[in-house]
Amino acid sequence: MTVNHEHQSYASPLTSIIILTRNGLPFTKECISSIFRHTKENFELILIDNGSTDGTLEFLKTLPNSKVIANKQNRGFSGGCNQAFTFARGENIVLLNNDTVVTNEWLYRLLRQLNKNSSIGIVGPRSNIVVSHQAIIPAPYKTMNQMQKFANEWTQAHDQQGYEVDYLSGLCMIFKRSLIDMIGGLDERFSPGYFEDTDFSIRAQISNRELWVANDVFIHHYGSSSFRLNRALQNKIILDSQKKFFLKWKMSNLKEIKETVEREKPFNRERHYIPF
Repeated sequence: MTVNHEHQSYASPLTSIIILTRNGLPFTKECISSIFRHTKENFELILIDNGSTDGTLEFLKTLPNSKVIANKQNRGFSGGCNQAFTFARGENIVLLNNDTVVTNEWLYRLLRQLNKNSSIGIVGPRSNIVVSHQAIIPAPYKTMNQMQKFANEWTQAHDQQGYEVDYLSGLCMIFKRSLIDMIGGLDERFSPGYFEDTDFSIRAQISNRELWVANDVFIHHYGSSSFRLNRALQNKIILDSQKKFFLKWKMSNLKEIKETVEREKPFNRERHYIPF
């Protein structure tokens, strides 16, 4: 594949972009359309549908460069991602929420941060609805056209900037295949969702990998669209996952991540690896 890109003149290593769906077809269409529009690098889509009933599955089956796995039951975020890992052929793997919209050069810039240093294990972008250390608030746009314009300006102004953090949001994260070979997949005790990304972040750090935010990448996030219909249920799921997370790592709040990582080192495959 020839890549027409001002920054590179070679076919980049394959990146597997993993997207989970459970209804929310309009979000998924906009997300995938933005990927095809803004991704010049070599990629494949791994699409895991967790029992959609709104035509999502039929739409996914029409897409090029993609593998579709249709689950009858909802396997949750961690279960679906773990399934996808077994199908992904890429040297690089991206987990991406279906209610995001990517922007110009997003993958190129995430990869550049990931490849900057062998100590970097996972990289995430900036966004509008995300954990506070990745958030740009308030988001200074009202429409998607304005969003793309803002993202371009932000990218130019913060070119090649990045900073280290204690955990990254699973709304968009990129890592090497070699990372999951070492630390395993997502912990399904946190199914249907929340805190599996923080858990993954901790295990990456126990294995001596750093977590970085690519400050020159902005991705729009509509925000918990899959749970939006039932706010009370969503809050219960968050609290349940939080409880399991603090219990697993013997923590009382997220400020204790650094000391938890140091306490848990070195990486112990029997204790820290999650099979997928």
